[in-house]
Amino acid sequence: MIEWCNRLYRPGHVPENMGARRLMMNYVERERLILAPYALASAASAGRTHPEPAHPWRSPFQRDRDRIIHSAAYRRLAHKTQVFTGDLGDYHRTRLTHTLEVASVARTLARALALNEDLVEALALAHDVGHPPFGHAGEELLNERLRHVGGFNHNAQALRIFTRLEERYPEFPGLNLSHEVLAGQRRRAEKGAAAEQPPLEVQVVDAADSVAYDAHDADDALVLGMITPAELSQTEKWRRATARVAQRYTNLSADAHRRCVIHELLDWQASDLHAATTARIAEQGIKSLTDVQQAPLLAAPSREMAELKREFQALLFRQVYRHPRVLTHRTEAIAALDELYQRHLLAADDLPLPYREIAQEAGPERAVADYLSSFTDRAVLAPWRRAQRESG
Repeated sequence: MIEWCNRLYRPGHVPENMGARRLMMNYVERERLILAPYALASAASAGRTHPEPAHPWRSPFQRDRDRIIHSAAYRRLAHKTQVFTGDLGDYHRTRLTHTLEVASVARTLARALALNEDLVEALALAHDVGHPPFGHAGEELLNERLRHVGGFNHNAQALRIFTRLEERYPEFPGLNLSHEVLAGQRRRAEKGAAAEQPPLEVQVVDAADSVAYDAHDADDALVLGMITPAELSQTEKWRRATARVAQRYTNLSADAHRRCVIHELLDWQASDLHAATTARIAEQGIKSLTDVQQAPLLAAPSREMAELKREFQALLFRQVYRHPRVLTHRTEAIAALDELYQRHLLAADDLPLPYREIAQEAGPERAVADYLSSFTDRAVLAPWRRAQRESG
């Protein structure tokens, strides 16, 4: 099969006995040829909450991907904090660029593992859509304010966006995504609650998320001067990545060296993840999606890499995520978001109509949280700072 597929996709080559119809094969035929038996094929999709006719040449998961990309909630990620706010410069990642990097890593791994790339990409693009302004800091504030009515969690909020809040189609609320994409996102919102493992496509996205932020958080912190290469060299992971770069390059500038080490971190982690996952699939005798669901977690780094990651992430937490400059911006952001929350809570009857309806159904706290979670960082900070100046 592998040899035949290699011939099939060699540029300019048409395999014997393959006419024009086969060259124009639909996604079901294509997936049957290239997906592993344990992948989640589009033909196995359970459909959508609101039934829709099948698209003639886009798979269900391609349509999910497109709907997420074209949603307002996805676009707003461009102006939401990943770790560092926009006040600190324009090099570092936003929630959107982080999402794109996760999707890139995840799709690469999916192709290497013969998984459903369209499903993986849809899941990756969806995974952070529910973040409020200021990332985890905003999430923690809203969770505290809503603790007596179920709390606030960005993974669960993404599900609300996909099934209720996003308004793009007259036929149904939300985006009417496939049951598989919704189930993957629900799995993130209910970690530890499921009796069986999710499909490998879901596992790969979770693993790719960790690969991406390990590398890009270190990169951003270096450029912003919040950590030095010497401090990162306290970890074995950074030392090994640096040594690998030194074997290939000499006399690099500081910027070129940083870029090479970050690239090495990404490539090394992704390669380790691919090798470890492939080994587990073989060891567990995985032959079907049911096997995946009944096996231990398959898509995860090797034991050695997992230990290196723990040490590396602990350093980032101490010296980057708790850096005084990060905490100063976090304090201002939380003050602005909390003031806006309290003001809207007192005037919930003045919320836009869709949120007034939510207030009647689920209470004003949930309605205000739904409303504010759609704001970007600057939509919260700009009027708050203006008010501070006018009152000061």
